[in-house]
Amino acid sequence: MSELLHLDLLKEGRVLLAFSGGVDSTALFHLLLEHNIAFDIAHVNYHTRSSSDAEEQSAIALAQKYNLQYYTHSCRLKGANFEYRAREERYRFFDYLMKKHGYTYLLTAHQLNDRLEWLMMQICRGSGLPEMLGIKSKDSREDIVILRPLLEWDRDSIETYLHERLIPHHIDESNADERYTRNFFRHRYSAPMMRDYRDAIRRSFRYLEEDNDSLIDVMEFITVEQLSYAANPPNLRSLLYGIDRFFKAQGYLLSQHDKEALKKGGDHIIGRHTIISIERDYTFIAPYEHNVVMDKGFREECRALKIASKLRGYLYGSPKAFEVIRQLKGVPAPLQFD
Repeated sequence: MSELLHLDLLKEGRVLLAFSGGVDSTALFHLLLEHNIAFDIAHVNYHTRSSSDAEEQSAIALAQKYNLQYYTHSCRLKGANFEYRAREERYRFFDYLMKKHGYTYLLTAHQLNDRLEWLMMQICRGSGLPEMLGIKSKDSREDIVILRPLLEWDRDSIETYLHERLIPHHIDESNADERYTRNFFRHRYSAPMMRDYRDAIRRSFRYLEEDNDSLIDVMEFITVEQLSYAANPPNLRSLLYGIDRFFKAQGYLLSQHDKEALKKGGDHIIGRHTIISIERDYTFIAPYEHNVVMDKGFREECRALKIASKLRGYLYGSPKAFEVIRQLKGVPAPLQFD
């Protein structure tokens, strides 16, 4: 393997590489140079290891060597579920950089082994096809377009590439710790499978991604004030997947109980703070506000428009959001705002 995915896109846009200094991101760094792709780097220092500061300095030195712009972010995260919180922290940083400096694409160095490990973990969680393919070669997260050019490279090929070119890189010693779920799957299952079935696994992921694209219709949520809404896709699986992605983008993970309840449609309170109203044509998501005293005229119009009762409390204090729903339901006369 020597080719990068999405080379055509990489050559036409401004590129920001999420760079850790480890095996995968170091290989991608040098492959981008080989293909004459203009890019800059962003590095996050979590201060979790004694080598963290040295890795940050190495990233800065490498960027300076090739006259690249570099951005660093330092943070210390405490408490449970470090992996999730670390991911949210770095994507907040990346989102800030992308918007401030006008980058077109964010590059991450996920590769084929990562994809197989993710699929195995999702199977053991009882997930469906879209969740199993959570790592895709082209994806989006809120307003960020993410490309993963190494997604058809396996780990052995990447290590061989670095070794043959004598390219230095850092080794994250935590990768050997099987207390982390991903490491457990990596050492016990995915690494041996990849060694024996690499080409077949690569082909299977191509087919699975094609199948997924044909089965899942994207939900495009629009937000007005704190109301988010989207036209419902033609099938239930796409609807549930779209709602799940919306909440993940907000940093909230729906429980299995939530997902099962949503299959029935109708109105649901999520986490005691959010209302989801699934109607025939649209899905509405807004803050759940109860014990709101509403005037009679507003209540009567909501009843006439068949607006979910649990959604009305928020809409009563948000006239622009209310007007959106009125127009979606075909009410011709707009409200007058102050």
